[in-house]
Amino acid sequence: MNVIEIKNLSFSYEKDIILENVNLHVKEKEFLAIIGPNGGGKSTLLKLIIALEKPKIPSIKIFGENPSKNLTSIGYVPQNTNVNTNFPIKVIEVVMMGHVGHKKPLIGYKKEEINCALGVLEQVGMKEFAQNKIGSLSGGQRQRVMIARALCSHPKILLLDEPTSNIDIKGQKEIYNLLKELNKYITIVVVSHDISIILEYASSVAHVNKNLAFHDVSKKRKFHANDGHFCEVELLQMLGEKHV
Repeated sequence: MNVIEIKNLSFSYEKDIILENVNLHVKEKEFLAIIGPNGGGKSTLLKLIIALEKPKIPSIKIFGENPSKNLTSIGYVPQNTNVNTNFPIKVIEVVMMGHVGHKKPLIGYKKEEINCALGVLEQVGMKEFAQNKIGSLSGGQRQRVMIARALCSHPKILLLDEPTSNIDIKGQKEIYNLLKELNKYITIVVVSHDISIILEYASSVAHVNKNLAFHDVSKKRKFHANDGHFCEVELLQMLGEKHV
């Protein structure tokens, strides 16, 4: 089953072409890594999927419908999740912000919403930090909290834009191990530059640089640039490197 279908997608900011004739099908419980150069359109592609940007011609379907009709099925962790470390907000309060449209002014969150937040914090290994200030956490810990916030809406698809930027190697592996576990029941789409790590976890890779080239890496096949396209995935596979 395709949970995301993109056909002949093109998108521009005024006269600048960002994406051109992009086609992509993402299957249920797939782990898709999106790679490519800075400015190639990776983040824009995610924003189009979650309807933060809209193409002139409808080109994207989520579960067979317009993206705006299925936003509650998508969890999104944006690229810039840095918080003001001096702002006195607790971890559990950050996570509860993930309840889409459930909070009522002056009333606060329901008991079941609080329990849900504690549940997803436990799922990402951060329950013991629930009452800590968000600013007291390390970069990797904060990213786990942001993933927990995205999980609060019980998504079927989780989109992450550079989830391990500015995180050390140990923290990167911990994040990807978490995503691997989540991938057992959620479709994962992650934008990343961590190619050697991505190849250990992803089942497919999309190289985006205005156009999109798709690679199935689930069987660790070796690629050949017979279509004129060559990217880091093919290079690493041809060299026969072992990724750990």
